[in-house]
Amino acid sequence: MADSTTSTHIGLDNLVPAPGSHRNRKRLGRGPGSGTGKTAGKGNKGIKARAGHHGPGGGKPRFEGGQMPLTRRVPKRGFTNPFREEAQLVRLDALGRLPADAEVTPASLAEAGLVRGGKGPVKLLANGTPPRALTVRGVRVSAGARERIVAAGGRIEEEQA
Repeated sequence: MADSTTSTHIGLDNLVPAPGSHRNRKRLGRGPGSGTGKTAGKGNKGIKARAGHHGPGGGKPRFEGGQMPLTRRVPKRGFTNPFREEAQLVRLDALGRLPADAEVTPASLAEAGLVRGGKGPVKLLANGTPPRALTVRGVRVSAGARERIVAAGGRIEEEQA
C-alpha cells in the first residue's frame, strides 16, 4: 500500500499528457530555415498545391472533377415562402394530459409538454375524442375538432383580430 503522503489525487491542476504522446504542430511556410518554407511542403503548382483541395478535410464542396455539378444539372422550380408559419398540431385525445380544471391555451399546452412555446401557432385536430368538456382559447381548431368539442359540452372562444 502506498503511503498517503506520497499518493497524489488526479485533478485538473495536475493533468499532463503521457510521455511522448504530445508533439508540436508542424508550422508551414515560415521561411527557408524551417525546412517547410516557401511552398510549405506542397511542391510546385498543380491542383494539390492549391488552397482548398486535397489534404485534411477533402476537396472543395460540390466539386465533381470538372463534370457539371448536380446542383447545376437539376432544374430549378417552385417557390418557398419565407414567411410560412407551420402550425404545431395537437390531437384531441392528447388533451387528457392537461390538468382537469385547465383551459386549452397555448401556454397550458406548452406547460403540459404537448407543444413548444414560441414555436408558431397551435392547432387542434379531430383525432380521437375530447376527454371532457373543454374551454379552448387562443388556439386554432379544425372543423372536425370544433364539432367534437361542442358535442362534448365544451366551448371555443375566438380571438379578436
